[in-house]
Amino acid sequence: MKLSVIIPAFNEERLIGETLRCITEGLEVVKQRGWETELIVCDNNSTDRTAELARAAGAIVAFEPVNQIARARNSGAAAATGDWLLFVDADSHPSRELFGEVIEQIASGKCLAGGCVVKLQGDYPMASRITGLWNCISRTCRWLAGSFIFCEAAAFREIGGFSNELFAAEEIDLSKRLKRLAKKRGKQIVILYRNPLITSARKLHLYTLREHLGFMTRAVLMPGRTLRTREQCFTWYDGRR
Repeated sequence: MKLSVIIPAFNEERLIGETLRCITEGLEVVKQRGWETELIVCDNNSTDRTAELARAAGAIVAFEPVNQIARARNSGAAAATGDWLLFVDADSHPSRELFGEVIEQIASGKCLAGGCVVKLQGDYPMASRITGLWNCISRTCRWLAGSFIFCEAAAFREIGGFSNELFAAEEIDLSKRLKRLAKKRGKQIVILYRNPLITSARKLHLYTLREHLGFMTRAVLMPGRTLRTREQCFTWYDGRR
């Protein structure tokens, strides 16, 4: 068995070092099971030292010229040779224990794909409550948070990967298609909750409450128009880091 970890990264020189360190430690858990591993960073047209830092950490570096998270994940997956794919965002820190849970799910033979609950780094009461609401929705609907998704590689390719039409919420679209395939195959989509993924709260500092609320309002009222436009999904693409 081989696990490929894929990190989409756009101008992440400030945070990717710690993410790579956490993932490298987590992959030791995988290797202890006798499995093979590979670590792939998809440089999504960065203008900083993201690719250089990734290579220095021993990662394979793929390149995606179109600045879009879905395309970056798909390009990373295209370079992967593993039986299973694990997508982790460049500002997130999975623990060894979380890796252990992933391996147990894969080894069970019952799981087609999965994700985990998330926890913001730092003390932000209101944002943490919103994150808690997402975690509840995620576990109930089995929607995978984009910051941490593991999936059987053959299944990912069968459904066509992430949608290149979407600049945000591409993980929800993927989740729905994976759920249909899992039902067809008699397998499960799981949301792990014992060891939350720690993820950066930087967007709370980079964007105002008004900007966040404006995007969410447009995404609810005009989802097709909003989620398919890079400019509307500015909190991912305007370059603030």
